[in-house]
Amino acid sequence: MLIVPPCINKYYLLDLGAGNSLVEYAVAQGHQVFLISWRSAVPEIGHLSWDDYLRLGPLKAIDVVRDIANVDEVHALGFCVGGTILSCAAGVLAARDENKLATITLLTTMLDFTDTGDIGLLIDEGSVVLREATIGRGGVLPGIELAFTFGTLRANDLIWRYVVDSYLKGATPDAFDLLYWDSDSVSLPGPMYCWYARNTYLENNIKKPGKTTQCGVPIDLSFVKVPLYMLASREDHIVPWQTAYRSKDLIGKDQRFVLAASGHVAGVINPPARNKRSHWLNDDLGCDAKDWLENAEERPGSWWPDWDVWMKRHSSGRIPAPAQAGNANYNVIEPAPGRYVKQKSN
Repeated sequence: MLIVPPCINKYYLLDLGAGNSLVEYAVAQGHQVFLISWRSAVPEIGHLSWDDYLRLGPLKAIDVVRDIANVDEVHALGFCVGGTILSCAAGVLAARDENKLATITLLTTMLDFTDTGDIGLLIDEGSVVLREATIGRGGVLPGIELAFTFGTLRANDLIWRYVVDSYLKGATPDAFDLLYWDSDSVSLPGPMYCWYARNTYLENNIKKPGKTTQCGVPIDLSFVKVPLYMLASREDHIVPWQTAYRSKDLIGKDQRFVLAASGHVAGVINPPARNKRSHWLNDDLGCDAKDWLENAEERPGSWWPDWDVWMKRHSSGRIPAPAQAGNANYNVIEPAPGRYVKQKSN
């Protein structure tokens, strides 16, 4: 299984630590897991485009995983913008008639940007044109700007709470892994960001068949005929769950949609052992989001076991676990978590 995390934060969100890791859980259930670690952009790679992120990211990684695992098809999971990138890469593979994916899992992902929630208010024609003029042909969008933008969407929780506690009360903030990850931002190449902003939030082109050309081929997500698992979070302030639900009409087959309690991150990171929160299930996807929820069954606890059962239903069985990482073609470069995690964006 290949995990494509969001490229605006570090990949370790899905592997925070013992007892709080989706990767740990997946490995314990018998899945061989690979993750992409996105590099924070520096001037030397400030020319990279959206196509480069597809080509050097999931498209390359899928081939590496197929080689190391010695399989024809791999499971792929994308979270947030990582899910958007993965879906576009799947569209490229479909346009090339290359069958390399066994399943796709999309966690809190937008493909239809008709209703983007509060973040859509921060992106308009003027702001995109300004970015295109300044960094559209090369340059870097600093990670600190992205972090501030997302922080303002929940300013009471992510900014002012800590101003009051730390500055006014002199209290030392508690150690909190999710909050640390949230502030550990990643810079993006200007051309890549500009293409993304225009073709998603501004013009909503990715969902339109043949509207975009990516990696040299016209993209039609409906050509991606791969079993699809979709997870949304009910209180998500970045990806409204109703918007994530619309992906069922755009991509994949044999779709399963699950709605988790809580927000964009906490709804995803919910280990079964903690027995927290709940999730909603409804096999009928032939209705709108409102009707889906009205007829959904609420179940206590994590959605992870449901996903594991679904994954195994679309797998071909078990084989002995590998004795070591990599293979003759891809040797271990360095110990995990790798150098990119340790680099700080400007």
